[in-house]
Formats: sequence, structure tokens, C-alpha cells
Amino acid sequence: MFTNSLPISVKSKAISVAVASLFSMTALTSTFIYSVAPMNAAAAETKQADNAKKQYDIPAGTLESALTSFGRHAGILLSYPTSTTNNLNSQGLKGDYTVQEGLAVLLQGTALQAVKQLDGSYSLKPLDNIEHASNKGASVLPELKVVSNQLGAITEDTGSYTPGTIATATRLVLKPIETPQSITVVTRAHIDDFNLNSIDDVMRHTPGITVSHYDTERTNYWARGFAVENFQYDGIPSLRNAAYSAGQTLSDMAIYDRVEVLKGATGLLTGAGSIGATINLVRKKPTAEFRGEFTVGAGSWDNYRTQLDVSGPLTESGNVRGRTVMTYQDRQSFMDHYERKTGVFYGILEFDLSPNTLLTVGADYQNNDPRGSGWSGSFPLFNRTGGSNSFPRSYNNGAKWSRWEQETRTVFSTLEHRFDNGWVGKLQFNHQTNAYDAPLGSIQGDFPYPDGTAAIWANKYTGQTKSNSLDAYASGPFDLFGRTHELVVGASASRSHWTGKDYWNPAYINNLVPDIYAWNGNITEPNWGPVSSRKDEVVKQTGAYVTGRFNVSDALSLLVGTRVASYHLANPDEESRESGRVVPYLGAVYKLNQNYALYASYTDIFMPQTYYRSRDNKLLEPNEGQNYEAGLKGEFFNGALNTSLAYFEVHQDNRPESDRAYNSNPTNPAITDAYTSLKAKTKGYEAEISGQLAPGWQLQAGFTHKVIRDDNGNKVSTWEPENQFTLFSSYKFAGNLDKLTIGGGGRWQSKGWQILTNRRAARTEEFSQSAYGVVDIMARYQLSKQLSANLNINNVFDKKYYTNIGFYNSGYYGEPRNAMLTFKYAF
Repeated sequence: MFTNSLPISVKSKAISVAVASLFSMTALTSTFIYSVAPMNAAAAETKQADNAKKQYDIPAGTLESALTSFGRHAGILLSYPTSTTNNLNSQGLKGDYTVQEGLAVLLQGTALQAVKQLDGSYSLKPLDNIEHASNKGASVLPELKVVSNQLGAITEDTGSYTPGTIATATRLVLKPIETPQSITVVTRAHIDDFNLNSIDDVMRHTPGITVSHYDTERTNYWARGFAVENFQYDGIPSLRNAAYSAGQTLSDMAIYDRVEVLKGATGLLTGAGSIGATINLVRKKPTAEFRGEFTVGAGSWDNYRTQLDVSGPLTESGNVRGRTVMTYQDRQSFMDHYERKTGVFYGILEFDLSPNTLLTVGADYQNNDPRGSGWSGSFPLFNRTGGSNSFPRSYNNGAKWSRWEQETRTVFSTLEHRFDNGWVGKLQFNHQTNAYDAPLGSIQGDFPYPDGTAAIWANKYTGQTKSNSLDAYASGPFDLFGRTHELVVGASASRSHWTGKDYWNPAYINNLVPDIYAWNGNITEPNWGPVSSRKDEVVKQTGAYVTGRFNVSDALSLLVGTRVASYHLANPDEESRESGRVVPYLGAVYKLNQNYALYASYTDIFMPQTYYRSRDNKLLEPNEGQNYEAGLKGEFFNGALNTSLAYFEVHQDNRPESDRAYNSNPTNPAITDAYTSLKAKTKGYEAEISGQLAPGWQLQAGFTHKVIRDDNGNKVSTWEPENQFTLFSSYKFAGNLDKLTIGGGGRWQSKGWQILTNRRAARTEEFSQSAYGVVDIMARYQLSKQLSANLNINNVFDKKYYTNIGFYNSGYYGEPRNAMLTFKYAF
């Protein structure tokens, strides 16, 4: 039995008691595997360069934006609670300064001072606190990193819509302009401004991503003509089984710092996977300072949400830090008789085992408990006579008892050590269980009959996938031919075991709904009877990889890497194996000047077939994809604003396609749904901008154009629009209105369509969604130093559109206009 809700108790207790008690409970039920997480190399560089002067040109504006810009350009780690800089401004900085001189100028008139920690990072302290400690002869407590170098820069508290550094592409920690691939990062500031509580929300804000709802619990994402099936958690790969979805696309954003979307083939670090993109969810980290937030929200369709996020040091010296996040959401929907309850728990501890060694252990849990789940869309497109159906947006084809409960439990650990020579060693382990319990019933197929009646299809699916992943690597500089270069050498292994049971009562389809148009979900749940089929599948992957960044000159960098991968799938019916597969990676970045760089890259990936068979009952050859990309990237305002313009091609071999000639007249009764292999090619370009345009003004926007054709010149993946435009922005006022932040934006896409088979009319038809746009707006007001109110209104103009355009010969509407008001109290 799954837990239907997550109990949340909010009490005024010290952070050490709160976090320690939660981890005590976790420790009773979980065995933590210790792994490695590095200190930021930037801190080591700072120790040697504190007295060196750099040139700065930071405009006057909010203190938060000024410090963010300074930290990036100076290459320092600067940590402070968000509330520290609320309503404070800075005069800016122009000229040559050391780190300490620059910070002193930026903080003039703020009653704050930057304090250097023992590890080389900096934190902000009120002047009176520093003087008080000094009078007592006490030293300021040492603090460790708030940025995990090997995962890229933490975005929380930066207020920025663009990242400082990223590591998803190659394991090398690089700035966006140094990375020779297209990558989009939706930061914590963006997530908070627009109340993006689910990963579906985040993907709708991500340029170049198409979001398609199969039904109430299953969502699929598309990029560059291909389904996105590769997920990572803190850089650890995880493959998704879309047909038996068990939580990945229901992930709640409360526990994540940011979401990174790396587009194109990503085989270097993923191994086997899909071609379109990889989604990396990076978890929140403990903070060196105590902080807490309690959030409550209420919205349309009885949508209620509470969240508690508490973080800080657990020891006097600060060498042990913890964080816990708990969320509970109870929401109904614009769809009839549908509701979902979601409970989330997250806990993480960091231990400074030495000045150069960091141990991290943690766990997270999410339970999604719906009622009235739809299945295969929300209504059938065609009826029994071959005509088209028409239903309102509120229509739900699911029975009231229908539900697809999904639970995710994860235990993870990291061990990271920084060596004196600048190298970093990291070992990380991830254990995840994804479970589902899904008794499903819905109206689907070609209904209603001419008299308005319809049949109910019903199946029950139960099962779980247990996955273990281990990754180890070393990264650092080396000298060659008078220049310093960087190298990553690593290896990974994973094993996932899927077990499940399916139930089907064939007699149940004789239960007819008397009037499909008056359907309210009331029908008796079937007696499921014996198991109709079982699932027992093991997937193993191993790989070794190496990546080098060779700085050929001050302007030119070459990135060369490869992975040697092996894949093995086994179940009672079949086996698929790929051994010693070489996956290359090539990239080049040429800096034109301080602001612009040209880049080009070639990436590769493969995925053995597990379902598609030929008319000879043989699995098709592995799906293979290569991504070719070239473009221009820009970096402005010391990294506060990033831009990119890219042309890309994705070449696919062994794309499954229905063998229509055979399927129309099968000669083998056992093979009635055969497939052939074809080639496909995507050609397109995209432009993106993210970050600060001016003090207080943040923006993320992108335009993508793409066309996907097979080797016969026919367009494929036509449900993906050929053109997409996304823009979201926020502005924090200064002066008398400095408590107010407003924002808005939207997404637009061109026509998408599918050619569907209308069996009853014995013809094919085009089912399409014409071009449309959706607009969202937000406003936040700082009621006091600790309390803020956030109002979000989505689909302001109540645009009616489909997010399922033909899968399962069904339709699914996007959400109508809705609103949510959220109050956040920081303590």
C-alpha cells in the first residue's frame, strides 16, 4: 500500500533538531552509500588571486544583481540568505579592484560586510554582528561551499534566469559560452517567479520542448523530433518507461535547484538513450547559514499547497549542514471528477570530513495519489459510425474509481575530494524505486454507438522498477606543450529491475455507459480476477568515458571525448545486447572577443530496440542518432546575460515505421503488427537568450524552427510544431516601488498534426492543432521583510487548445485560465 499523504508538522524548533530528527527516521529504513562531492575549484583559485586586480563595469542597481555579477566575474563563492539583500541597492563598480576592494565598494551604505571564510569563500554579515564577535575575541564560523562545483553553479538566491556554470554536457564545469552544445537551464528564480511546481510546468517554459499529455498521469516531452526519455538526477542517468510511467514526469519542483535540458544526442554521459534531449534535475543543497521558508497557496479548482523548507548548519563549527523540504498538495482539476494528492519529502546532509573532502547523503520521496484518472486521452476522436466526436474541456473519459498511483523513493550519496594539485575525485551512488498501482477504466476506442452508448475498457497494472547507479570519475588540469588543459576520466554502471503484474477482465467491456455525453464516471470497478500477464525485465549498462578540453590557444579550445558502452536487456521473452559500443564526442569553441564565441560539435547516442519487430519476428537494429551543431554564443555583463544562435541537424538510423504492406495482409497470425526501419533527419535552428537585461530585469526567451523528414522526403513527427517561440520575463522595481515585482510571458507554436486511421469510415484523416499562443502573468509584493505574496495567472486569455493531438486516436485539452495566490514566510 502506498501512503496517501505526507504528514507535515510545522513547529518552532531549532534547525538542528528539525533536520536531525528527520534524518534519524530516514536512517532507520535506509542504508546510505557514501559517495564523493568536490569543493569548487574556483575557491582554490581565489586563494591565489585575492590580491590580483580585475577590471569591472557593473552598473548601479539592486545589491543582489550587483553581487551576482561581481561573483561571476571575480570567480568567487559568495553565500548569504535572500533576506539579507532585500530592498538594498548598490552604486555599482567600475574600474580595477581586488576581490576585497570590489566587495567593499559594492556594499557601501548597506551596513553589510563581506567576510572571507577559511575555505576561501565569502559570506555577508551585518556590521554589528562582526563587531560584536570581534569584541568577544571570537572568530566568524567557517562556512563551506554553497556551490557544488562538479554539478555547476547553484542558482538559488542569485535571482538570475541564467546559470553561472554547467556540467551536464561533459562533466567539465564550464560557462554556457564555453559549452559547444545547446543547453537550456530553468533556474530557481524562474521557477519561483512563475510558480512552476511540476516538471510539466518547467518544460512548458523551456524553449524548443513540446509537451504532450497522453492522459491525466502520463506526459511526454519532445525535442528535435524525438521523445525525451533520458532523465538525470544530479547528473546520474535514468531511463524512463513511458508506457508504464512511474513518476519522472510527475516530479515536484520543491526539492530542485534548477532543471537543465541538454538538447541533441547525449551518449557521452548517458550511454544508451533517446536522441532528442536529456533532462537533468539538480537537487537543492544545504546552506551555510540558517534559513527557512513556509509557503501556503490556494488556486483555481480547489488547488491547495503547503511547503516547508528549512536549511542550515547542525554543528557550531558549521562542518555539518542539513536541509529538509516537505510539500503537500491537494488539487482538483478543470476535468470532471478528477483530483490528485501529492506528498513530497526531501532530506540531505553534508559533512566536511576534512577541508578538502565533502560527504553528502540524502533521500527523497514522492507519492502521487489521483482519483478519476483518465486513460488514453480524455475523449475518443471518432465514433462508431466514423464521425467525429466533440466534447467540452471538462470531459473526463475515466471512471471515478480509476487511478494511477505512483511513488518514487530515492537514496543517494556522494563523496568528493579536492587534491592539492587541483584535481577532484568524485564517487556517487543513486538507488531509486519507482512503483505504480493502476486500476484503470475509461471510455476509449470508437465510441459512442449510434444510440449514444459506449463501452468501458478496464485494466489493472501494478509493479515497480528498482534501479542502482554508480558513477566515479576524476577531473583536473594538466600541462602539455606549455599550456594548461583539463581532463575527465570516469566509469559508470547501472542496473534496473522491472517487475509487474497486469490484470484484465474481458467480460467487463460489455458494461455499457448508457449516455456517453452524460457520463459522470459512475460505474462499478471490476473484479480483476487472476493475473493476465507478468513483467520481469532487467537492464544493465556499463561504460567508461574520457573527455579532454585542450586549450590550443587563448582563443581556441577543442573538446574531445569518447565512451565505451555496453547494454544488456533480458526478460523471459527476449534478449537485447550491445557490447563495446564506442560513442564519440567532438567539440570546438573559438572566442572571437570578450563577448562572442563560435562553436561546433558532433555528438552520438544509441538505443537497442526492445519492442519493435520485423515481419520475421526479429527485433529491429538499435536506434542510432548523431547530432551536428554549429553556432554563435554570447556572454554579457560579466556572465549575467547569455545568448546563443545555433544550426543543428539530427540524423537517425533504424527509426521504427509500421510495415503497412504486411500489416494489411499478414501471413503469420502471430505477427500482425510488424515494423520496418527507416532513416530520418531533422534540420533546424534556434536562438535563445537568458539572464539580466538591466538591473532588476530578468528574461528567458527562445525561438526554434525544425523540420523532420524520413529518407523518402516525407515529414515525420508532425505532432511537433515546426516553429516555437517562448518568452518569460520579470522586473523588480527600485525606489518607492522596490517591494513590487511583476512579470509575464507566453509560448506560441505553429500548427501540429497527425494522420490518423478512422477505422469505421475506412479512411485516414488529418487531426491537427492550429497555431496558438498562451499568455501567463505574475506579480509579487514584499509585504514585510519576511512575508511576500505571489499571484500567478496562467492562460490569461483562456485559449482553448489540445496538448494531445492524436495519440491513441484521442484528444486532450490544455488547461483553461487559472490562478494561484501564494504566501511565503521566510524565517
